[in-house]
Amino acid sequence: MPVTSAGLLLHHGRGASAHVLIAHMGGPFWARKDERAWSVPKGVVEPGEDVEAAARREFREELGVPPPDLPTVDLGAFRYTSGKVVHVLAVEVPAALVGSPDDPACPDLTTRPGISTAQVEWPPRSGRRLAVPEVDRAAWFPVEQARSLLVAGQQPVLDALVAATDP
Repeated sequence: MPVTSAGLLLHHGRGASAHVLIAHMGGPFWARKDERAWSVPKGVVEPGEDVEAAARREFREELGVPPPDLPTVDLGAFRYTSGKVVHVLAVEVPAALVGSPDDPACPDLTTRPGISTAQVEWPPRSGRRLAVPEVDRAAWFPVEQARSLLVAGQQPVLDALVAATDP
């Protein structure tokens, strides 16, 4: 059975002019990568867990702050070539959130208490285990710039967002 994850895609603006909040994957493998090294904040849906509840929990765990308590729009489920399925919900936030004290964007998430970590073997095949943040930073990008940054399996999420919010 494929793994199912859920994520929240915060955005301000609508259609192709929207800006989205995405997160850079943490750890030494991703440290020097930018293109295809970003993701919608997301994580595994636990058995019996509601998709929206999982998406909100994972947002809080990965970014260290609660997601805005605003309505969601279901953008759909997106299947990776690996078989993994990512269910993405969009949350439209006011543009005034960007740069405010409540902005979830952060140039260094490792400074926020309570962010989730993962165990990785580094260097590969060394037997040495490191605890690394699941994501190390989060930032706002215009949709078209985000397209080149997101992992390939999540790029269709941007098309779904543009279609769902096109004025």
